[in-house]
Amino acid sequence: MMSDTPHLLAASQIYWIGAGIIGLILLAFLVVVFQFFGLWLQAYMSNAGVSLLDLIGMRLRKVNSATVVLAKIQMVKAGLHDVTTNDIESHYLAGGRVPNVARAMIAAHRANLDLDWKKACAIDLAGRDIIDAVSTSVNPKVIDVPNQKSGRQSIDAVAKDGIQLRASARVTVRTNIRQLIGGATEETIIARVGEGIVSAIGSADTHKVVLENPDRISKTVLAKGLDSGTAFEILSIDIADIDVGNNIGAKLQADQAEADKTRFQAEAEKRRAMAIALSEENRARIEENRALVVLAEAEIPRAMAEAFRSGNLGIMDYYKMKNLQADTTMRDSIGRDVPKS
Repeated sequence: MMSDTPHLLAASQIYWIGAGIIGLILLAFLVVVFQFFGLWLQAYMSNAGVSLLDLIGMRLRKVNSATVVLAKIQMVKAGLHDVTTNDIESHYLAGGRVPNVARAMIAAHRANLDLDWKKACAIDLAGRDIIDAVSTSVNPKVIDVPNQKSGRQSIDAVAKDGIQLRASARVTVRTNIRQLIGGATEETIIARVGEGIVSAIGSADTHKVVLENPDRISKTVLAKGLDSGTAFEILSIDIADIDVGNNIGAKLQADQAEADKTRFQAEAEKRRAMAIALSEENRARIEENRALVVLAEAEIPRAMAEAFRSGNLGIMDYYKMKNLQADTTMRDSIGRDVPKS
C-alpha cells in the first residue's frame, strides 16, 4: 500500500494541472466571448452573418471590428446582401473609409444608381468624397462661373463691334459615377464654360445681339459637350448676369492712332536729323572746296614766276593780264552798285 501512494500523488498532481490548464483555456475563451459577445449578438440579431471567429480574426489582423460590423449591419438592413464581411475588412485594411462607402452604397441603392461595392471602394481609395458624389448624383449642385474664390466677378469678352461684355453664369451639374475615377474636376468645368462664353460673345456681330438673347450663349456653350471626360454631367447653363463694359474697339483704335502718330513723328524727326546732317556735310564740302581754291590761287604766283623764267610770259603779257583783271573788277563793282528795278 505504501508503494502505491507516490503513484496516487503523481496522478493527483497531473489531474489538477490538467484541470488548471483547461480552466485557463475556458477562462480565456469566456473573456474573448465576453469581449466580442455584444458585437456578435448585435450582428446575429441583424442577420449580418458575422461569427465569433470573424471577430477574433479581425482582432488578430488589427481591424476595428466595430466599424466593420456596423457597416455590415447598415447595408444588410438596407437590402445590400452581396457585400461580404471579407469585402468590408479588405477595404478597411487598404486604408479606405468604410463608414463613408457604406453610407454611399445605401444612398445609391435607395436612388437606384448603378454603384457596386468595388467601384465605390475604388472611388474612395482615389481620394474622392464618395458621399458627396452620390449626393450630387441625386441632388444636382450649382457651380458659379467664374469661381468667386478666384477673385474674378465676371467673364469678360468682346463682340465683333468692339464692345466688351461682362457675363457670369451658373452651371447645374450632377456627378457621373461612371467617370468619377479619372474624370476632370469642377475646375475643368469652370474653365471650359468660361472659354465657351468668350467664344460665344466673340462670334456675335454686335453686343446688342447678345444682350437681346442671352440664352444664345447658353445654347452655344451647352452644345459643345463640355462635360466630356469630366466627372460631371452638365444639366443646364444659365446666364446669371451680363453687363456692358468698355468700348475696347475704340480704345484699340485710339491706341493704334497714338502709336502711328508716335511712329510718324519719329520718322519725321529722323528725316529732319538726316537733312541737318546732310546740310552740315555740304557746308563742310564747301569749306573744303574753298580751301582747295585758296591753295590753287596760291600756286598762281609761282606759276607766273616760272613762266617769266622760262620765257613763256613777257612783261607786256603780264600787264595786259593785270589790266584785264582790273577791268573785270570795275565791271563787277558797277554791276553791284546798280539799283534793282
